[in-house]
Amino acid sequence: MILPNGMDLTPDYEENGRWYNADGIPVPKIAEDGMVDYATFSGYRRYHAECHVCHGPDGEGSTYAPALKNSVLRIDYYDYQEIVASGKQNTGSGSANQVMPAFGTNPNVWCYVDDIYVYLLAHGTDMIPRGRPANKAEKSEAFAEQEDSCMSM
Repeated sequence: MILPNGMDLTPDYEENGRWYNADGIPVPKIAEDGMVDYATFSGYRRYHAECHVCHGPDGEGSTYAPALKNSVLRIDYYDYQEIVASGKQNTGSGSANQVMPAFGTNPNVWCYVDDIYVYLLAHGTDMIPRGRPANKAEKSEAFAEQEDSCMSM
């Protein structure tokens, strides 16, 4: 599947318990039976712990924050990372003053920034439905080690 931004969602290789496309960008891996990879499940959990208050359940958007499940399909992965790390302000005539705070120093977001991304991709492309994924892969040892390393910094 190719996104409107030109990115290929085909999983190519796994590293530290996360899947990446041939360009090294994190992507979801959903099995035919609907089982999600652990990173996508982790992204669901972290999104709903940190992001849904403004951006709505399942990235559907709210009256004052955009639907992230749609945004990630249009913007570049590196632009997504920059916005999450540094925040974003939209001010100007004819639009509401929108401000997203920076989360680059929040380990509960930054350690899982790729997981949140793959969850939003999976939901935005209808690879998974709304709600908690019913079937998930187990957390790998490599995923747990990378998570522990990041959270202990």
